[in-house]
Amino acid sequence: MKIMFPFAAIVGQDQMKLALSIAAVDPSIGGVLVFGDRGTGKSTAVRALAAVLPDIETADCPYRCDPARPDEGCELCRSRAESATPQKTETLRVPVVDLPLGATEDRIAGSLDLERALSAGEKRFEPGLLAKAHRGFLYIDEINLLEDHLVDLLLDVAASGENVVEREGLSVRHPARFVLIGSGNPEEGELRPQLLDRFGLSVEVTTPQELATRIQVVKRRDAFERDPAGFLAEYEAANAEVRDSILAARRRLGHVAVPDETLEKAAQLSIRLGTDGLRGELTLMRAARALAALRGDAVVGWSHLAALAPLALSHRLRRDPLDEAGSATRVERAVGELAAA
Repeated sequence: MKIMFPFAAIVGQDQMKLALSIAAVDPSIGGVLVFGDRGTGKSTAVRALAAVLPDIETADCPYRCDPARPDEGCELCRSRAESATPQKTETLRVPVVDLPLGATEDRIAGSLDLERALSAGEKRFEPGLLAKAHRGFLYIDEINLLEDHLVDLLLDVAASGENVVEREGLSVRHPARFVLIGSGNPEEGELRPQLLDRFGLSVEVTTPQELATRIQVVKRRDAFERDPAGFLAEYEAANAEVRDSILAARRRLGHVAVPDETLEKAAQLSIRLGTDGLRGELTLMRAARALAALRGDAVVGWSHLAALAPLALSHRLRRDPLDEAGSATRVERAVGELAAA
């Protein structure tokens, strides 16, 4: 089993780690978009977080359904549950599936198993990357270079939690619930505003400019590459704290209250920023509730909204040619004005 760099050992990039942790607590937030410089630990953080999470128990089916929730499983698992048919189970690490830029729609969504069709004359579905990412993370590097119709497909499935394939005489539905993580460099192209809005949280990461931080990053990476097992053992307790906090937050999530005055503040902030639609405040509310659960708070308040507003709203803003400030700065300014009002 490959040893992953410990999540707790990642230096800096606090906003990115927070966004990933929140998405792990509540995947319904809609995924995380990470834009920034190369070599800033984007893919490392995703794999490190997945390695921190506990192994998942899977059913003996092509989609690794959760045996504890057959009603959310595939047709095979639901029929087994209805007939009380026992099935084998196993435990696996939380999957992190990479989607290459050259992947076709068949490779992503699944297609007819041609080998089986030609050899046995049987129509059989060959699951794609969406099935492999079920109950885990689907990571797309350079997402801004991915074809728009593929991004549309991924976002639709991520939102619905189900992949539907109807072609070549096949009609297949299977669960595909995953956290979609997209990363890229803005200098190489931008995502359409409609697609940006579909992502739950957005984070901008930059190369650290503090000398001490850069030295610490290099030292830790070098120590890990020299002795992966020893380095992992050094951060085992800290990683366990991350895992326990996420699991505890998942249990608390359904009990965290969101008062009307908090919803009013979220709506006022979106109106002040001129965001289109209601997806902004809905995502902000969900993310703030997950943050409250992570902190052990029973009620969502202004502090939770203020902390996550740049992550939930900055990528939903219209460009203002009269305002040279970045989107995150505009959100922070609006947060300050609303707090002072």
